Amino acid sequence: MPNPARVLIVDDDETIRTSVATALHAEGFSCRTAADGFELTGELASFLPDLVVLDWMLPGPSGIQLAQTVRTVSDAAVVMLTARDEVDDRLRGFSEGIDDYLVKPFAMAELIARVTAVLRRRGRVPSVIEIGDLLIDQEAALVSRGGHRLDLTATEFRLLEFLASSRGRTLSKGQILTQVWGYDDYDPNLVEVHLSSLRRKMEAHGSRLIHTVRGIGYRVAVSEPAR
Repeated sequence: MPNPARVLIVDDDETIRTSVATALHAEGFSCRTAADGFELTGELASFLPDLVVLDWMLPGPSGIQLAQTVRTVSDAAVVMLTARDEVDDRLRGFSEGIDDYLVKPFAMAELIARVTAVLRRRGRVPSVIEIGDLLIDQEAALVSRGGHRLDLTATEFRLLEFLASSRGRTLSKGQILTQVWGYDDYDPNLVEVHLSSLRRKMEAHGSRLIHTVRGIGYRVAVSEPAR
């Protein structure tokens, strides 16, 4: 088994540091935390992270400045957390080599999905998701169920990929819209329409894997969620 990907969480808010580290650890990542740039520098040398989750607004050097430090002394990817949602801010972040960008407040499932996607592109997490008899090859964009290849649209593939990457968690329509379509102000019926089509294709070759959690959202699991 390969060593788990190493993720360093840098945020001056202890609650955020702890909750993010706990969630990522539950997904199989090795995690450490730092409260500021001084601690970040030490962890870059000792922990050798594969990815840094970095808050923009830190005491002392800003996240943007620290991202430059990461780039200078490490090949770690950077996912920026920030309350700044202006286009110019995002463009500035990407121009500094940031790999992804998440606006506070954020859904933990979305952060996990973004961290996983960045690390997958770097070859630090597997590219195949297996849930029961469902296989999702993310690099080849192929899905099979019980040995039968499923003919999915691009949107259906992204939808299934996001749900499966967050398996066991219940995701709201807003979270799904943001991750799959890129916005949270589309008609929520979009989710229902595409989920209905996706379920039909999947259930032609097996039992239900995408479950509705009434009043909350959807989750992927081999068995029905508890009610």
